[in-house]
This record gives sequence, structure tokens and C-alpha cells, in this order.
Amino acid sequence: MVDRYGEKKYLTKYDLCTKLFDRFDLKVYDVVPVRSVYMISTDKGEKILKKVDYTLDELKFIYNVLNYVRTKFPRIINFVKNKAGEIYTIWDGDMYCIMDTVNGTECNFSNPIELNIAAEGLGEFHLASEGFKTGIYNKSNNGKLIDSFKRRIQEMEFFKNIANIHEKKTEFDEIFIKNWSYYIEEIEKSIILLQQSHYYKLCSEEDKVVVCHHDLAYHNILINENQAYFIDFDYAIIDLKVHDLCNFINKVIKNFAFDIDKTNSIINSYCNKNNLSRRELEVLYAMLDFPNDFYTIARDYYSKRKEWEEEVFLDRLKRKTRYKEDRKEFLQEFRDKILN
Repeated sequence: MVDRYGEKKYLTKYDLCTKLFDRFDLKVYDVVPVRSVYMISTDKGEKILKKVDYTLDELKFIYNVLNYVRTKFPRIINFVKNKAGEIYTIWDGDMYCIMDTVNGTECNFSNPIELNIAAEGLGEFHLASEGFKTGIYNKSNNGKLIDSFKRRIQEMEFFKNIANIHEKKTEFDEIFIKNWSYYIEEIEKSIILLQQSHYYKLCSEEDKVVVCHHDLAYHNILINENQAYFIDFDYAIIDLKVHDLCNFINKVIKNFAFDIDKTNSIINSYCNKNNLSRRELEVLYAMLDFPNDFYTIARDYYSKRKEWEEEVFLDRLKRKTRYKEDRKEFLQEFRDKILN
């Protein structure tokens, strides 16, 4: 409900002027909001209208990624060019692009068959993206993870200072301060694990570095005829393939009590299409050890990234701290069942 509210608010910023669609040589019959985009029925079929909030260079990065991957992995989105042959149109100061729709249903993470299809598809996508290069600094995360984790410790310290400054502390403040030291230790442990692993060595091996989708939520993976299609590459980056696998596993298990069997199934299905070495699994373990959920909710709360009500933030923080033991057990099982 919260995300839907945010999406509706964002959608009001769209300009749906017919002259915008004329730029793309499209006649529009109907417009329907879907999450943070609009589905548009046109004389050339169903399309997606998206207002782009990042730079033109970043948009071109996505376009170049998709063109590179498409020759080996066609199950991705496709941009519609405007009359000038561009993939974007500037309208009233904003940048818009239009894409063809992708047929399929959103991946159901509780369905083991669809989960395995998605994991296999991810393996295929990564294989197809090997060798892609970019000169955009913020789109290459390769080799930066240890420094990133160190910065997040500094951020967490900053958040704690904010909480302590509050003369009248909220319940969120109290819970955050109570759990802060535990999660700082978890981040420090992740850093040590990465430093002791072959992390930097892997970052220098071309077959380990790929395009990572970086936002593998269920609604960005569509299933059609037992194949996975991937959409919404806004957060795509260049990094180790286990970075994306970590992102995917975290998205899945957080709603399934940190189920090690689901994780094992994801890894096995991924390996049906793409290889993972023990060195990569050790780095994956270090990545999973990072308490991403706790860090993210604290960041969103104290930096005011999300326009949520106080009770929403509080509810999410409580849920994340409640499964502390489940997470601890999961990490131990990962080491026992997958690494050993």
C-alpha cells in the first residue's frame, strides 16, 4: 500500500499531452497507470511510457546494455524510437521514453517452478552480458564493495548520532539505537569476510564480471511459456555476477523466513546455465552476511528517502529486527550446506 501511494504521487508528475505521443509517431487510444509507469494502447500495439529521472548518459548506458545482450538473450525490454530516431523525447523539461511491452505474469517467488525459471534466466542473462564495458563511473561497481561497506558503517554512525540528538526519541529511534551495535558488527564481519576472500581477484577475471540487473524484485521478472523475461533496468550496473545473485536471494528469502532450501534451489538452477566457483560462493556468502534490510530501512528513515508514515517505517523496522535469529541460522546453514 505504501509503495502504491508513492507511485500514484509520482505518476501525477507525468505530462500525458497528445503532442508528446506525436513525437513518437503514436496514436494513443487509452492510458492506464501501472506502478510508476503508464501502459498505453496505441495504433502500433501496447507500449510503456516512462518518465526518466536519471541522466541521458545513464539512459544510453541502459540502451547499450540491452543492445549488447539482445543478440544472445532477447528476453528483455525494447525501446521505441521517436521520429528523430532517438530513444527519448524531452517534453516540458522532462525526459520520456517509450518501450514495447513484455508479455508474461509477474514471477511468483512462492512457486518453486517459477523461482527456478527466474534463476536459470538470470544465469543466461549474465552469460550474455559478459564483456560489456562502460566509462560511466557510477555504473561500474566492480571492485568497490569493501569501500562501500566501510562507508555504510560511517552512515550508520551518522544515523545513530541523529537518533541520539532527538530530545524526544521516537520508537524507531529507540529500536535502532538498541540494535545498532549488533548490525555494525555484522557489517564489520562482512568486510573481513570479503578481505579474506578472493574478491579482488574475481573482480579482475572477465568471466566473473557481468551486467547486473540490480533490482530483481518479483515484478521485474516476467514468466512466459516457462521462460524468464527481465524488465526495468534503471539500476543496472557492472559488477560480479554474485552481486546480482545476492540481490535476488535477498529479495526472495526475506518473505520466506530465510529459507536455505530456496537459496540452494536458486543457486542450483542458476548453475544449470552459468557456472559458479567455490571462490564466488565464498564472496556471495560475505555479501549475504551484510545486513542490507536493516541498513536500508535506517537509511530511508534518517535520510528521508521515502515519504512514508512513521508507523510504516516502524512496522518495517520491527519486522527486520524480529528475524535476527532466522538470519543468523540461515547464514550458518549456508556455510554448512552450500560452502562445505
